[in-house]
Amino acid sequence: MTETADIETTDLAPSGRRSGGGRAGRQAARASSQAESVPYITRTLAPFEVVDDDQIAQIERNADEILERSGIWVRGYPRAIELFVAAGAIADGERVRFPAGLCRSIIQASAPAQYTQHGRNPARNVEIGGKNTVFAPNYGSPFVRDLDGGRRYATLADFQNIVRLAYSSPYIHHSGGTVCEPVDIPVNKRHLDMVYSHIKYSDKPFMGSVTAMSRAQDSVDLARIAFGGDLQDRTVMTSLINASSPLVWDETMLGAADVYAQNNQACIFTPFILAGAMAPVTVAGVCAQSLAEAMSGMAFAQLVRPGAPVILGSFASSMSMQTGAPTFGTPEPALVLYVMAQLARRMGVPFRSGGGLCASKVADAQAAYESANTMQPTMLGGVNFVLHAAGWLEGGLTFGFEKFMLDVDQLGAWHTFVKGVDMSSNGQAVEAIVGNEPGMHYLGTAHTLANFETAFYRSNTADNNSYEQWLEEGETDAAMRANTLYKKSLADYEPPALDEAIDAELIAFIARRKSEMPDEIG
Repeated sequence: MTETADIETTDLAPSGRRSGGGRAGRQAARASSQAESVPYITRTLAPFEVVDDDQIAQIERNADEILERSGIWVRGYPRAIELFVAAGAIADGERVRFPAGLCRSIIQASAPAQYTQHGRNPARNVEIGGKNTVFAPNYGSPFVRDLDGGRRYATLADFQNIVRLAYSSPYIHHSGGTVCEPVDIPVNKRHLDMVYSHIKYSDKPFMGSVTAMSRAQDSVDLARIAFGGDLQDRTVMTSLINASSPLVWDETMLGAADVYAQNNQACIFTPFILAGAMAPVTVAGVCAQSLAEAMSGMAFAQLVRPGAPVILGSFASSMSMQTGAPTFGTPEPALVLYVMAQLARRMGVPFRSGGGLCASKVADAQAAYESANTMQPTMLGGVNFVLHAAGWLEGGLTFGFEKFMLDVDQLGAWHTFVKGVDMSSNGQAVEAIVGNEPGMHYLGTAHTLANFETAFYRSNTADNNSYEQWLEEGETDAAMRANTLYKKSLADYEPPALDEAIDAELIAFIARRKSEMPDEIG
């Protein structure tokens, strides 16, 4: 088997030149394979806040104190230290301390409050920041699970199927990044297959690789090819840069962020915190440390390239004090989310957090409750970019195919909720009320009939039929119904159009890059 056997090549023109009937033919092909799409959310509800102005200002002062007194360990990346020192920070070896307010002033001088991430199909572009919310799928799981095969190591085929599901799901706005880890591909080469899969099997915005500086550069190069050879300074990737909490940035993350910022690609600077292990157990303590870490990362990106898009990220979970295991859907991380969202708004940058998080191993009641308890603050708090919006199981170790379909159904409900109350004349319905006799039902009234199709959100996973009909249809539970739905979605999938010459160039780039390095395992 050759290195490129895992890349689909059946659509290549023999000459490698563009083919397929010209521009009109490509447009017709794209239209014929267009997946159903719902625009990213623009919220009408004011965000819910849990601390007052004095309290939030105190947390900001605490973060500044942390940066000034403790500082950040910048491990193995001298260029970052040089940039920080040139901007006014003080370095003692790899320990960098920042005068109060320095990071904030650097960020606020140039970081955009909102930016467009372009999809390969311009109709899929998303606006990140402001009152907008963008949903992206699960990220980073080495395992996948469904009712048929149980829990197993993820493969490239699984990765491609998840991309297909996300592309086909109207309530997922973004293709995501490492939707699972395809462990059947060498670790130093799988990023090429993953980025290609996002480009080939979807035309929604996507994320690049961050596991090495060279892999970030490969992601940029692949994106440049996919977008016609020149990004034209457009932001086409929003990628995840995790701090090594507490208070450490390493060369892997900073190197990847450096590449992306130089190329005007967006970075989500996210402290990954298990409270009690990587940060104090208290909400205010987690928030102050998270803010300090995120600010130092965002400031770095602005020093690399002023104006490069950045997102303030927060991922905080509670911990079982008995076992040390992470727990999800608990009250304390919800409070952290609300506070961090407020901090991001005050700083004037987009915010990432939340998702359908749970510790359950399967798509059961625990998964539903914990995911709902995470999604509620996500939506009420005003998160702009929601990673792990669908498919997360087992604390992120597993992507669940049935869980994905159940989560997406709930995302649809949130699309309806955040529209708020309809106060149009139709929404107020005064004429419908006064025109109906007291004591008479509304089932056949003109207002009911006119709103019949759109009155209520319709779940495609819930069973609202009678007990007798449920028995007759096989006594299925939610996971069983979701299993049928995900298989149907894959069976009905039709890929978006991709220019044959661009596809050939992508495949050639991947073949060349793979030939330049031996396989690395682990």
